[in-house]
This record gives sequence, structure tokens and C-alpha cells, in this order.
Amino acid sequence: MRGSLTEQFTLAGRTAQSRVLFGPHETNLGDGRALSPRHVAYYARRARGGAGVIVTETASVHPSDWPYERAPLAADCETGWRRVVDACRPFGTLVLAGLGHTGLQGSSAWSQSALWAPSRFPDPVSRELPMEMESREIDSLVESFANAARIAVSADVDGVELDVGPSSLLRQFHSGLTNRRSDGYGVDRLRLTREVIAAVRVALGDRLLSVRLSCDEQAPWAGVTPDEAADQIRVLADSVDLLTVVRGGPFTTAGYRPGGHTVPGFNVDLCRSMRAAADGRVPVVLQGSIVDASAAQRALDDGVADLVEMTRAQVADPDLVTRVRDGEAPRPCVLCNQTCLVRDPRNPIVTCIGNPSAGFETVDPEPVEVTGPASALVVGGGPAGLEAARLLAVRGFRVTLAERTTRLGGMLRTAAVGVGRGRLAMLADWLEAECRRLGVDVRTDTEIGAADVEQAHRAGEAVVVAVGSIARPAPCPVDGVQVVTAAEVLAGTSLDPGPVLVFDPVGGPAAVSVASWLAERGRHVTIATPDQLIGSRLGPTGDLVGANQRLRRAGVASCLAVLPVAGTDGEVLLQNRFTGDRFGVPCSVLVDCSPALANEQLIANTSRIGDCVAPRSVLEAVREGRFAASSTVPRHRSTPANEVVTE
Repeated sequence: MRGSLTEQFTLAGRTAQSRVLFGPHETNLGDGRALSPRHVAYYARRARGGAGVIVTETASVHPSDWPYERAPLAADCETGWRRVVDACRPFGTLVLAGLGHTGLQGSSAWSQSALWAPSRFPDPVSRELPMEMESREIDSLVESFANAARIAVSADVDGVELDVGPSSLLRQFHSGLTNRRSDGYGVDRLRLTREVIAAVRVALGDRLLSVRLSCDEQAPWAGVTPDEAADQIRVLADSVDLLTVVRGGPFTTAGYRPGGHTVPGFNVDLCRSMRAAADGRVPVVLQGSIVDASAAQRALDDGVADLVEMTRAQVADPDLVTRVRDGEAPRPCVLCNQTCLVRDPRNPIVTCIGNPSAGFETVDPEPVEVTGPASALVVGGGPAGLEAARLLAVRGFRVTLAERTTRLGGMLRTAAVGVGRGRLAMLADWLEAECRRLGVDVRTDTEIGAADVEQAHRAGEAVVVAVGSIARPAPCPVDGVQVVTAAEVLAGTSLDPGPVLVFDPVGGPAAVSVASWLAERGRHVTIATPDQLIGSRLGPTGDLVGANQRLRRAGVASCLAVLPVAGTDGEVLLQNRFTGDRFGVPCSVLVDCSPALANEQLIANTSRIGDCVAPRSVLEAVREGRFAASSTVPRHRSTPANEVVTE
């Protein structure tokens, strides 16, 4: 065994408390372009949980780079970096300041200036055409990296990480895709990076210098290939102290941190070959959906890497390292990317569907234990009910969890069907296991009615209701067409033979999952949506492109900007919502992916959470379960039955 994941590791004379790295990523936690107290709390929580190295959110080294509204600017980050160091260093965590420039893959929306690039190559996503950097801009960039490093040193960071990854200007100089220059920076594409490293090294002194290097742009016709990256590493290895191996380029940015449809550990072979190229001259970090501690340890044992980046895994569970060290199971990352990828015009705060406290450390306090005896009844064993029961038990309540079906997990477990969706069940499994470990009295196949709730009140129990939703009527009048919900399909409901029409009014992942699952089983499937593209809510930085590619490969047809208006034997009539034109689509089964309806059962004198209130995402359900459990106060037998039981 080459080393334990949880043991200390020395980098350039500085000791990290573990071999686990928390990598740089957008958070939208910023105060303007500075790191905020929320950043500090966010990083400190991962340091307390055992992270060995934390790389802060990549800060732009030059004002010309403003890739998203709350992107940090190095010139504004000194105070924030210092506070992060002060909060993390007592735990034995090394803090590296992330430094970079996104070049042509940035945005001019906030800077109101031309994008910088090695050549006039338009960004494949925005189609914006950048300016070609001249000697003045190149010299300014090198000096800006050095200045940013000096600011970081003033903040007493342990070092810096230079971004040469999928969205970086330095990588754009490495690549034949984006560097079409004929001068010295085109003939020698590594020249700018070497100059930046040399300037930053002078500014850093003996502090750590790390590089995040894209070693495969997945565009072999002109982009950086693994063979080229190996040559680059042979040149750079002696000038840096740490190397993180990643993949991706302008055409493949989604491949950097993909969702569950990509098998975890996809960079193992790439990292192994890059470590061989480094030949022991620099420690190497494995990145690439490493979310399970066993896989991380296996990579160390097999000599793939010296450290392992587990960023999303530590968003899901900040105590990942300490839990592994103590022999406990961490809260799993399900690789859904629904709330941890936040490059979005709405500026959502980074968080996790299974851990809604992530990103909200300053506003979501630790649970307060109750004093004296306290009891609670939680009705419903979906994600909202499980989280409520778990946290109530953590607080010291004696908890009974009643679920009317024979299994726990609710819609979370129902949705865990098909390629890339199976990991959802891991979160349900973890919540159930934690409830049982904490002594929750779990009762499945148990129906709770109004009389049971009243009896619980009389016995002095707090009651939390999470009974889920009820199905809504069909989206249009139908005759001779089987109508089922997405949940019923995924639960195994028998379907009539013939073509299937999946109606998706919300542009979410459910319809994509159902359509893919049915197509894999040989059904002829068409998706109909009022939107102008399939899966609109998946987002351009999420699974939107990947989902549409998978559907096309599976042969799923699409009808856009339409609504179903009627169904007759063997056909559903669709109407274009812009033109009013109507046309029929062959259909024997209509799968309705519309949100379900609120369930108003057991409404009196209870705290209601989850789908029984309104259609909720997993994040919203778990968050409401957490809030309900945190605010529940103990009842007593003398408490009147009509008194509200939560604060």
C-alpha cells in the first residue's frame, strides 16, 4: 500500500492532514468580486472534516477576465484568502489560492471589454469572437499572475494553483484548436505557461506552486492529446510542486465534472500515464468524479496518483475524511450535478441535494440537542421524512418513522432507474441507514390516519408529515390511450404495446430519464414539450447537451413547442403553442411528467414538508426535512392539541 487516503502527506515541506484535495469550483458565495465570510465558513467546514488541501475558487488575475458575475478577482481577495487560511490552518489543511484567466471562454457581459485569446477563435458556447493578444497583453498577463501570487503570499496562503484546465487562457495557448499564431507563442505553445510559472515562482519563494493541467482536450484533430500533455509534463515537472491531471477543452467543458452518466474514475488511465511521464519529479493528483473513498484508496494503492481530488464528494459530506478515518459511511455524492454546478445567470449558491447545508454554513446552524425526554412521529419515509427523522434523532428526540409502503426512499428511490440514475438510491440507502443507526423506530407498511396523529398529540409527540403527493388528472381528454405518470413507469407499471409519447411540461430530468429507459427497452418513444428544446432545465453547463445526445442516439423523436389537446385510439393530438397548428402523433401510452398535486391529508396541527406541500426537488425535500427537524420543539401531554408544534 502506497499510503492511506486519510494519512498526512508532505508537499514542498508543508504537511497536509490527508491526501484528499478539495478542488476549485464556482460557488456564487462572493461579496462582489471578493471572497466573503460565506466562503470562509464553506472552506473551514471541509478543513474541519479532514480535507488535506483546499484550492479556493479560481480568482481572475486581470480585470479583463470576468467570466461570471460573482467571479473572484485576485486584487480583491487578500482579506478573504487570509481569513480562509486562519480558519483552515488549525486543522492541518493547506490552502492554495486558485489563480487563472478564462480568456476566450469567459464573458464580456460584465467586463464590457473584448475577450483575450491567443488567436481569433470564437468560443464554441457563446460564439463570441475574441481579440488576439499582442505583446502588450501577454506581458500584462504574466505580470498579473505574478502580482496575484504576491497578494496571495501577503495573505499567508500555503501556495497557489495555476489554472491550465479546460476553461483557461493558458491552456488555450497550449492547444492547436485555439492557438494559430505564427510568432514565438505559436511555435512554442508552452512558452507563455513557462513564463507565468517562472514569474509566479519568484513571487512565491518557497511556497507551493501547483498546476491544474488539461491533459486531453478530447479533440484529437487539433487539440491537446495525452501524448502532447506527457511531453508538457516532462518540461514542467521540475518547476512545480503539485500537478492535478484533468481533461477537457472548449468543445468538451462538460467532460470536466460530468454527471452520473459518465462512469466515475474516468481519468484513472490518463492520470496513470501522466504520473509515469512525471517520473517521480512532482506529486500528481487524480481528478475525475472520484466520489467513493474506496475508489480513491484504490487509486493510491495502484500508483495512479499521490493525492486524490474529491470535490463534489466533500460538498456532499464535509466530514468525508473523518468519517472514513472513523470507519463510518460518508453521505454519498450521487453525481447529479443539479445544485453543485452553479454557472447560471440566476447566481444560485453552491449546495448539494443531499446536504443542503453546503454553501449555507453561516445561515444553517448546527442542530441543537434537546434537554429531557422528547418524542416525534414522522409520517412518510421519502427523502424529506428520512432527513427529518435523522436530524430529530441527532437532536435527541425519540423518533418513530411510519411509511405506508414496504420500502423507504419514496420518489428518490423510484427515480433511481436507468443509466446514470442508480446512484440516487445510494442517498436513500444512506438516510435509511443513518436513521436505523441513530435508533429511529422505523415502521414500514404502516398507514397513519388523522386519529393516529391526534393520539400522537395527546401522547406529547411532535408530528411531521411528509406523505408525498397525489397524481393529477391527465393533461388532456383521452379515449383509448393508456395514461401513466413517470413515477408509475419507473416503478414498473405494465404498459400497453405500441408507441409511447412522453409529455414533459417542465423541462426536467424525469422525462429524459423515462424516455431513455423506455427506448433502451425497444419502445418507440417521442418526447413532446412546450419548450423549444428538450430538458431545458438541465442547463447549458449541466446535462443539457449530453441528455439530448443520448436521446438522439437512442432514437427518441421530439415534438417541440407543443401541448397535447386530445387523445383517441392510437393517437394523441398535439397543438403548436405559437401557431395553433394541430397534428397527430401515434401513441398507445401517454407518459405524463407533469408535477403531482399537493396532498392535504393530515393537515391539522402538523408540520408538513416535501411533496405533500408542493412539487419538490430532492434538494427542497431534504432541506425542508432539515428545517422542520431543526425547528421542532418538544411537546408535553399538557400541550393543547391545536397548538403549533414548530417555531
